[in-house]
Amino acid sequence: MPRVDVELVTRVAPDRVRAALIDFSERRPRIWPGISEEYFEVYSVGETEAVVREGTKSPGMSVWARERYDWSDPQTVTWTVEESNFCAPGSYVSATITPAAGGGSRIHVIWNRTPTSIGGRIATFVIRLTHGRPIAASMKRGLANLEAEAPA
Repeated sequence: MPRVDVELVTRVAPDRVRAALIDFSERRPRIWPGISEEYFEVYSVGETEAVVREGTKSPGMSVWARERYDWSDPQTVTWTVEESNFCAPGSYVSATITPAAGGGSRIHVIWNRTPTSIGGRIATFVIRLTHGRPIAASMKRGLANLEAEAPA
């Protein structure tokens, strides 16, 4: 699987980042703008896992995946593909959230997707070529939304 690692730092506390990653309410597409409302569907949510469909539209293509989220590790949230129009089952993304020096969070994202379509191959090529810049940009938009909110 093509793997890309991305490091992010935010002023948002680790518990808030984790809570946002596992927020499967109707707010999710507003928190994480890379998720299109039309593709967002929740199938189940349990104590430490959820099954959801998420996707996005970009010029010339739309991608979606039914993913199983697992947050049984208190520092890591992993979402693994069960079905998708662009990548193979078993492909995954994980985000490990730790406290950053001076406050906030350090987030280590592992993006590990095996493409199964032309669109998936193009997206994977661009993500690898740019060392994960599209992944970082998408995460940063969500983190900026969290930074703009007052802590609960």
